[in-house]
Amino acid sequence: MCPIGEWEPAEPGVQRKIFEPGSSIMMMEVQFEEGAEGYVHSHPHEQLSYCLKGTIEFTIDGVKTVIRAGDTIFIPGGAKHGVKALEPSALLDAFTPLRDDLLKRG
Repeated sequence: MCPIGEWEPAEPGVQRKIFEPGSSIMMMEVQFEEGAEGYVHSHPHEQLSYCLKGTIEFTIDGVKTVIRAGDTIFIPGGAKHGVKALEPSALLDAFTPLRDDLLKRG
């Protein structure tokens, strides 16, 4: 189980920290080394990602979009998506409803 508020490894070159969730919304910070990828996946939750630093290429249902520090991107529930860090980068991801798969509660 990932302790809330502590860093844990995700994919190679990627680490994340999950913040204390609310009753129906949660956030986590995700840090990427240059070239690191978040593998293509989908989940029923809506996601909003804010780029804290760097440059990230998102692929959402086959469409590529590049965001930079200060930009946001919305990922609808059920959309297949993945990311690639074009330089050292960090995202703040928000999900609703809660991602019990990440919280290890479901």
